[in-house]
Amino acid sequence: MNVLLIDDEPLARSRLRRLLAELPETAQATVEEAEDAAEAWALLRAQRFDVLLLDIQMPGQNGLELARRLTGDPAMHHPAIVFVTAHEEHALDAFGVSAMDYLTKPVRRERLAQAMGKAMLWLRARGVAQPPVPAVETVYLTVQDHGALKRVPLTDVLYCRAESKYTAVQTAQQQYLVDISLADLEQRHPEHFVRIHRGALVAASAIRSLERPTHLAGGHAHPQASGTDTDAGAWSLHLHGVPDVLPVSRRRVAAVQALLRRARSTQIVQ
Repeated sequence: MNVLLIDDEPLARSRLRRLLAELPETAQATVEEAEDAAEAWALLRAQRFDVLLLDIQMPGQNGLELARRLTGDPAMHHPAIVFVTAHEEHALDAFGVSAMDYLTKPVRRERLAQAMGKAMLWLRARGVAQPPVPAVETVYLTVQDHGALKRVPLTDVLYCRAESKYTAVQTAQQQYLVDISLADLEQRHPEHFVRIHRGALVAASAIRSLERPTHLAGGHAHPQASGTDTDAGAWSLHLHGVPDVLPVSRRRVAAVQALLRRARSTQIVQ
């Protein structure tokens, strides 16, 4: 599937690209971008696109005018059009140019999935699109890597921690940034992550051991972790794959201990 994102806001295009990469139906799609109608028209004349994700309010020719020009030209290939805009008042005009759907910003993943599903049904009815390949079980996170977007298997993620406006994602090889909150990651992947304090999640499968606070063994207590709900009596979490030692807040210790007990009992049964 070939998708063209048309929006004058780079952040809006980046968010849509990330959401498309996270949807099983569009994870393998080829995605191109245009920042205005003129650039989009040049791309539309040069290649065939299956779906347009089209903003309305843009400098120069707006999205509605571009859609009318495209659908009114019999010489052009006509893709499925999904409008993506912050302005709800244009919905009636949008459906007047046979739009598949009308999404308002900020776009939610579920609504984008619905819109792309409608577009794919329409394309298949016209004999344009092939049925989607069954989704593989591998789940990916779309991360930022030196200014570029990259897909990292969720199973490679060892832990995540809040960092300013982003979330830092740590694998055995590298750290990345994502614009998904810890709360969203925890909600989307409850089977993968366990929260160890307010500012961090750990992959359950990555946990190697949990150690008591040093002051309980006659040593010195851990210093408080900045920006977390940990305290001087924090427990220490050791992981497979990285030497990092992470603090666990006292109110999260019981959940981590229960997780380790379940893991040990599973190994014994196997």
